[in-house]
Amino acid sequence: MNIVTWNAGFGERAGLLINGMTIDVASSYDAAHREGVGTLPAMPSTVIDILRLEALGMVNLQALHAWLQRAADLSAFAAPANALLMAPVPRPSSMRDGYAFRQHVEAARRNRGLEMIPEFDEIPIFYFTNHQAVFGPGPIPVQQKHLQQLDFELEVAIVIGRKGKNIPASAADSYIAGFMVMNDWSARVLQMQEMKLNLGPAKGKDFATALGPWLVTPDELAHRRIDTPNGAAYDLEMRTVINGKDVALGNVKDMTWTFAQIIERASYGVTLYPGDVIGSGTCGTGCFLELNGSKVYDPAWWLGVGDEVTCSIDLLGDLTNTVVLEAEDATA
Repeated sequence: MNIVTWNAGFGERAGLLINGMTIDVASSYDAAHREGVGTLPAMPSTVIDILRLEALGMVNLQALHAWLQRAADLSAFAAPANALLMAPVPRPSSMRDGYAFRQHVEAARRNRGLEMIPEFDEIPIFYFTNHQAVFGPGPIPVQQKHLQQLDFELEVAIVIGRKGKNIPASAADSYIAGFMVMNDWSARVLQMQEMKLNLGPAKGKDFATALGPWLVTPDELAHRRIDTPNGAAYDLEMRTVINGKDVALGNVKDMTWTFAQIIERASYGVTLYPGDVIGSGTCGTGCFLELNGSKVYDPAWWLGVGDEVTCSIDLLGDLTNTVVLEAEDATA
């Protein structure tokens, strides 16, 4: 299934992509349930509330999806023509970002004159980022300080679909509700200044993370799955195009740490909840910080107002954003 969140001006709504149409989940489930489909009396209207039902929500969503594929006319359940896609999970319950691609870590350290750190092979690290600054396709509002070496980061992200604590890697893939494209927008001057204090990125990262365009359930990727002793990997090409120019190319299968291993680490002594988002970290060549440091672009290339950035992953779709400048006036 391809799961979306759409909005036509009256609040966010969960949707399913069927035959190129965005179908409203709640209203179509009502019709399907009258024909004996599903066990829930009604389906929640938002993706996060469906995820919170865990297996019960997904089983009923799958039943609805099958019913919709058989339906003769879907127009009564389609989102309005003016509907806009938001992030599939617009307000995750939390958001972590990993550091799973060796190529990116090695290049970034080499460009700073540093040797590869051995701890990379010991633990799949991550940091927490701002789960209240999530965007889907469309404009990414930035302010003046963000434009000081504004960067993209090409990543893949998962959404947790089951509550769990101390989850072993051997079972962790079953906790994944789906996969999305992720662009971890980064203001490098802010980031480099604050990281001198050894607390990790905060203001350099907290203004925007883009997710989308839809959430793809694992069954849709089964034919690209690679089983490993450490959990599933996926053969999915990753790429970024900026203003029509090819910039970055990678593959999800090149993650040194699998999502199963990251989930095991993240859930140690801590409960993960449905709706939590975990990013992979940047793939090799997946940001200007790495490319500029490697002299791929000399003089250095950074993003500016009006630039269009499309991050794409096979089977997960194209996430396109445009940089826009917003006013710095105080708001309530």
